[in-house]
Amino acid sequence: MTEQRIVKATRTINAPAATIFELIADPARQPEWDGNDNLAQAPAGQRITAVDQQFTMALTNGESRTNHVIEFDEGRRIAWKPAPTGQEPRGHIFRWELRPIDDNSTEVTHTYDWTQLTDETRFARARSYTEDALMNSVNRLSLKAENQRYTTD
Repeated sequence: MTEQRIVKATRTINAPAATIFELIADPARQPEWDGNDNLAQAPAGQRITAVDQQFTMALTNGESRTNHVIEFDEGRRIAWKPAPTGQEPRGHIFRWELRPIDDNSTEVTHTYDWTQLTDETRFARARSYTEDALMNSVNRLSLKAENQRYTTD
């Protein structure tokens, strides 16, 4: 049996795409909704606006990650390859895709793609990113976006 190396979680969030995207594209906001509880904090002022940007995150285990942005479409799509700070990316990708359904609801797909991961020491961790694990982040993002929507309207 071939191992599944692209995992996705999709659901509809009752919030505008712009509200949701802002929570994803600002790394300082990501620890608020991270479903894996491994993001400790990110310095403010790293809002992603283009491909080839990098942003850093401190992890709850004390390590630092630099994320290399490889896809960007404002309000619609963002993806990055993480790497230990000071090192090259290992080949795995975290991707977020937003498809507005109407002005107040958005289909959100979170993807973890490790088809190009070559560092076998990362395989066990990669396997932990199941659909349920990804959905934890999508669900927390949903709560944050829906709550933000109702407190700012």
